[in-house]
Amino acid sequence: MNFTRLVPNVFYIDIKEALRLFVDCLEFTIAHDELKSNNPFCVIEKNGLRINLFENKELAKEHNPEFRLVTNNIEEVYKKISSTHPEFLHPNLRKITLRPWGAKEFALRDKQLGIVIQQW
Repeated sequence: MNFTRLVPNVFYIDIKEALRLFVDCLEFTIAHDELKSNNPFCVIEKNGLRINLFENKELAKEHNPEFRLVTNNIEEVYKKISSTHPEFLHPNLRKITLRPWGAKEFALRDKQLGIVIQQW
């Protein structure tokens, strides 16, 4: 078997919150847009990464994912996010921290999702 991409589905009560985090803060672009439909949905992309975002209150209450975005320049990412969108910095990991497993990390969160930004 050969897989070429993992595409997570993330469910939000209000998809506008997802767009603030991913499009405004993390600078993903909307590659497919059904935001004005009865069941708002979009596909966002950046540098070969893809995430499906859905507005679905029931599923959003059941699924609270956390995932990691790996970078080669965590200082640059942190500087940009902390200066433009500090409200997304996770209170338990607001600064770049060298973790016991050897990675540098800081974390983001919104009402639905946790994201760890990581550099090995």
